[in-house]
Amino acid sequence: MQFNNDKTVREIVDCADRYEKALADNDVAALDNFFWDGPEVVRYGVGENLYGGEEIAAFRRARQGGSPPRTVLRRHITCMGDDIAVVSLEFRREGGQRIGRQMQTWARINAQWKIIAAHVSLMAQQSEAAGPAAS
Repeated sequence: MQFNNDKTVREIVDCADRYEKALADNDVAALDNFFWDGPEVVRYGVGENLYGGEEIAAFRRARQGGSPPRTVLRRHITCMGDDIAVVSLEFRREGGQRIGRQMQTWARINAQWKIIAAHVSLMAQQSEAAGPAAS
């Protein structure tokens, strides 16, 4: 298996950039279109677990004001062959201090890139490796 061939990386960079723009613009139709519209897709959010395209679309329509504005701090892309990729990124919400994380698994389905699994979370205030906080 070839990792990170240039053509696939460029395609995924374009998809990820367009996704970030749609997220910032709260373009719900575009966001829906990025996700696979089937029962196989999963999106774990900061406060919700969504299974299937219908649940993800319903969440986006019910979300008041869209995603909180954020700044991407770091993005890492791993493409596996020509048809599977993982986009991992760290972000900070405007006005917030905590680091957020997002992972998306993209698959080329019927000649289109679609997100088939996504996870968004906010980091704890300290690492679990740091042990209990001092009182």
